[in-house]
Amino acid sequence: MKRAIQLTALAGATALTLAACGSAPEDAPSDETTGTTEAAGTDFSACIVSDEGGFDDKSFNQLSYEGTKMATDELGATFREVQSQSETDYNANLQSLVDQGCNAIVAVGFALSADTIESANANPDLDYILVDDAADADFDGEADAPNIKPLLYNTAEAAFLAGYLSAGYSEVGKVGTFGGQPFPTVTIFMDGFTQGVEHYNEVNDAEVEVVGYEGGEDGAFTGGFAANETAKTTATNILDQGVDVILPVGGPIYQSAIAAIEDSGRDVALVGVDADFYETDPTTQPYVLTSILKKMDVSAYEAVLSSGEGSFSAEPYVGTLENEGVGLAPLHEFEDRVDPELVTEVEELRQQIIDGELEVTSYLAE
Repeated sequence: MKRAIQLTALAGATALTLAACGSAPEDAPSDETTGTTEAAGTDFSACIVSDEGGFDDKSFNQLSYEGTKMATDELGATFREVQSQSETDYNANLQSLVDQGCNAIVAVGFALSADTIESANANPDLDYILVDDAADADFDGEADAPNIKPLLYNTAEAAFLAGYLSAGYSEVGKVGTFGGQPFPTVTIFMDGFTQGVEHYNEVNDAEVEVVGYEGGEDGAFTGGFAANETAKTTATNILDQGVDVILPVGGPIYQSAIAAIEDSGRDVALVGVDADFYETDPTTQPYVLTSILKKMDVSAYEAVLSSGEGSFSAEPYVGTLENEGVGLAPLHEFEDRVDPELVTEVEELRQQIIDGELEVTSYLAE
């Protein structure tokens, strides 16, 4: 095939300009769960608590950490961090940051939602930033505490592009996906990916099959977000059905998917999520076709900066293709393996979604 051109129209929307994504955060603790960086010149303190994935997950915890740290450095403020080892740590970790005098607290991940709501209501003078959840347990359309800013991402739009790209790249007409648990923030990737494949079939009179997901809770899920034998078995079961592209959704479970690919001895491409896996985890470079990006580093940076500057707003942020809050990573080593015409089609689809000419459905579409 002719050498593929870069995803030029997507490059501006996908470059992680605010994140040093080549490795885990320099200041992220390894053996200890807490850390503090003192700074002179301001009384403001910005803090962050991870979910059980930790700040070196090469995914959304890491990106949120990097954005928070960058904003704190720019403000000349004090930075405090605490890593959670399990779900039972969330409440205590949030309280520890309150006790240490944090002015803004970033809680990473939908798993912290309930505890963040409780902490925010108990501390109405503090600013809370919740990554990847609406903080709306009663589903009335508003956050359940007036001092929480939800950071949300309509990744279905970018996943649609990845699905279309994967369908066009597949030589066997089968692509697969699986997730950690069927939470909306997980299935939104799988929904968008499936819609992209379906659109490819419609446009090209093709019959590319999606293995591992039929919508909602009907699909292959590992029951958690750890890279373990269960995740590897789930990936293996999908690979055994003959797919040559696989999308694992759920933090470190991609590592189990790569292990399954290696055991299979087959040429299978992987689609990353959240961060550009090619940059954050070099071990993935031979496998990653592209990654579906959520610019958590950028949105966390902007939210913390606004808090430190006294302009904090609890209005939810929703990342889209239009505002560059989501996007696709470059093709990297797959540039010469993808038909240039397919890349052009993906570029055109991106603009059609931005212009409202092409609808991608998701729970965040409105």
